[in-house]
Amino acid sequence: MRAPIAIGALLLLSGCSTLPDADPSKAWVDLEPSDDTALHAVQVDERDWQDNRYFEVEPGKHELTVRYQFPVAPSNIGPVAEPLWRDCQLNVDFKDFNAGQRYSLQAGSIGFRPWLKLYDERQKLVGQGEPAGCQRS
Repeated sequence: MRAPIAIGALLLLSGCSTLPDADPSKAWVDLEPSDDTALHAVQVDERDWQDNRYFEVEPGKHELTVRYQFPVAPSNIGPVAEPLWRDCQLNVDFKDFNAGQRYSLQAGSIGFRPWLKLYDERQKLVGQGEPAGCQRS
């Protein structure tokens, strides 16, 4: 009985993909959503990005586009019992991505308004995102 359970668990874990190793000649950007939300990498410089879990870019200036999904609490909406889910795109421009550096994009919301902040390795705020459109999800 234990063998089939162990084999099943291993098969499930083999389906999980790990992040690739960071290329030291590029800048790496981790995505850090708030609790109960989703944050996905969408585009770099208006070109689709292949992996929604992170960004990896050449040094220099880039525009990153993310998709951020978050709930709006009923207390911010009115007489409803369930939260309203928002699906937004946000863009952040940064001119000084450096090779070998790790950055983090943190997202959150205040009521209906999403926010996006870019931090460097020392947790210094280096950029802020701008909403590029939201819809109900």
